[in-house]
Amino acid sequence: MKTLFVSYRVTDLDRSLGFYTALGYAELGRVEGGEGARLVILKFPDEPAASLELVHRPGESPVDVGSGFDHLAIQVERLTTTLETLTEAGLRPGPLQYPGGPHGPKTSWLTDPDGYRIELVEWPPGHPDGITAADFA
Repeated sequence: MKTLFVSYRVTDLDRSLGFYTALGYAELGRVEGGEGARLVILKFPDEPAASLELVHRPGESPVDVGSGFDHLAIQVERLTTTLETLTEAGLRPGPLQYPGGPHGPKTSWLTDPDGYRIELVEWPPGHPDGITAADFA
């Protein structure tokens, strides 16, 4: 088994698409549902398959993220460059942080239009992509 993608319900599809495309996602495809519902499937350009789905159901109340969801983590190559690009695109990423100390990962936080939190992560040189069992040894 493997995780296919994360799906977020969004209040305003166009506003959310603007945010996520500014973040670097590209639209892979759309599905029109009944009663005006729409799904938009996104991926980063270098990903082989979808990684995010935005779901809009116009008849429902605005999204309430609540307390059950914490955040989505996204790996970036160079965090300082990413933060500059996002700021130029009108997004407001948080400050650069070093949660594991000066030789650990660099992170920054961002919040989408519906309140979903996103952690941007740059791994230190030599660290494999993602978190593995070696990170807990």
